[in-house]
Amino acid sequence: MESNTENSRILTSGSLQFEATLMKKFPLKIKSLGTVFLTFLILGLLVGPIFAQEQPKKFLLLKRGSKQKSQIRFYPGENITYKSKKIGYFVTDKLVNLDTEYLYFSENILKPSDILAIDIQTKDPRNRTLNYLTQLSIGAGTMISGLEGVNSLIQQGKLEISTGIAKASALLIGSGLALLPLRYKRFTLSDKNRVQLVILGIE
Repeated sequence: MESNTENSRILTSGSLQFEATLMKKFPLKIKSLGTVFLTFLILGLLVGPIFAQEQPKKFLLLKRGSKQKSQIRFYPGENITYKSKKIGYFVTDKLVNLDTEYLYFSENILKPSDILAIDIQTKDPRNRTLNYLTQLSIGAGTMISGLEGVNSLIQQGKLEISTGIAKASALLIGSGLALLPLRYKRFTLSDKNRVQLVILGIE
């Protein structure tokens, strides 16, 4: 026990001496780093609430059931591709504004009940997950075959990929390519899929 205590004292003393040496050698650098860190911390505390207050207070909400994770939002200023009762095909228009009853587009004014379907390919978070999986699978397949090829060039002086690596690479790339068409494309209004105009009051 006494030896352990003595060792801890020696380590503590050594660390303190090391810190003191650093402060002597690089006093300005250490102080400047501390100042920069403190500045960023203060800015984060001040700017964070400002950004939170400046978030849009009104948006078009697409709801699938009661799950919040499945909700999609469109804010004024965004382009929306939709099909309405007035127009039997999809058009892309800019959402300029909205109130409790109407959606004001740059080329049209609609009630939520006028909308039949909305394109959600770029908004649905599930598509982002599928994109990540696709990129990860194709990237991994390409990487392992590339590393195998480089390794064979270095060791043997010729490009050669083993059968096992080739099969694994093909499987990964094939899986990634198979995921490409699997995307959520349309939000079609129904009893479960609803459109809601949301205007949040300013506290």
